[in-house]
Amino acid sequence: MYLVKKGTAPNQAHVGIPEGLHEEEHGRRGFSGPSSHLYHTHPPTGWSRIEGLLRPRAFTCTELPTPDHYTADRRPLLILQSPDARVFLSRREATMTHFVRNADGDEIVFVHRGRGTWETDYGLLRYEPGDYLVIPKGTTYRIHVDHQEEPGLFLIIETTEPVELPDRGPLGRHALFDPGVITAPEPAPTPDDANSRREWEVRIKRDQEDTRVYYPFYPMDVAGWKGDLWVAKLNVRDFRPVTSPRYHLPPSVHATFQAGGLLISTFAPRPLETDPDALRVPFYHRNMDYDEALFYHQGEFFSRAGIHAGMLTLHPQGIHHGPQPQAIAASKGKDQTNEVAVMIESRHAFHVMPELEAVELKDYAMSWSRP
Repeated sequence: MYLVKKGTAPNQAHVGIPEGLHEEEHGRRGFSGPSSHLYHTHPPTGWSRIEGLLRPRAFTCTELPTPDHYTADRRPLLILQSPDARVFLSRREATMTHFVRNADGDEIVFVHRGRGTWETDYGLLRYEPGDYLVIPKGTTYRIHVDHQEEPGLFLIIETTEPVELPDRGPLGRHALFDPGVITAPEPAPTPDDANSRREWEVRIKRDQEDTRVYYPFYPMDVAGWKGDLWVAKLNVRDFRPVTSPRYHLPPSVHATFQAGGLLISTFAPRPLETDPDALRVPFYHRNMDYDEALFYHQGEFFSRAGIHAGMLTLHPQGIHHGPQPQAIAASKGKDQTNEVAVMIESRHAFHVMPELEAVELKDYAMSWSRP
């Protein structure tokens, strides 16, 4: 295949879109494979109705109860799953009374609310809103909640492949965030409740089933460690987006972690394009090779109305996705974004758990067609 141009189309993608036309990117392998740009006379999301499984969906996660909210020894709630990942929602109002160890995969935890301490084999890490914690498969940990703070709310992404940093290519390894801003746990004395019981329980999860191991001593007794496999923390305030004043860059430039067929990206505040001919909002595109889930953490989500912090949207492979028409006009009066969101892209289709459907916004798929 080679580059072909037919009909009314600009030479440069995302720049100088002809008046009255709407650009759509049709591509493969996310935003890194072959692609074409089609120029429609109507927005490709201007459908009158959708029948079938591929409708875009939205969920208010802050209204969803989880088993671990008020009972400290319960599990988080599974809300999405695919062969690439399982996504859980967790609420913590009290410090865990036991330890856990995940033998099913690595975990990426995003802290939406709450403050406290993550206690691990490797030591302690303080957590706060906006933190990512990357927990290698097989790590033993428990969560301590600061009781003077609001209850913790965590998005947990369990991966089937090891979590890695994406290759930045010619941008270099210090783009988006320098590895120097990643925090490692610090060894610390045992907590005050270490002698509060005769036995300590460690629950090891394998194939979603628990094996319970009991110790007559406090199991976090590591005196020191060394190596290149450890729990890591990154806060979104240390994320430095790649930008271009004359061209709207694809979401893939914001990739933060990868794990096999899974990509995790971070949308952080950034300046908007200054070239008057450049598109300033995400372009319409078909998700042909990835299901895209987006968790909204904070700020004003300028590509569409009706989205609030703590919501999650899901856009399946094969159907269009893009800004609301009103957002295109609104973007012309702004000079930067003010949003923080986490995008989870799965090469295989996500399956929505029944519990999540209870907090679904049923008319979300029609929100592009209505003012």
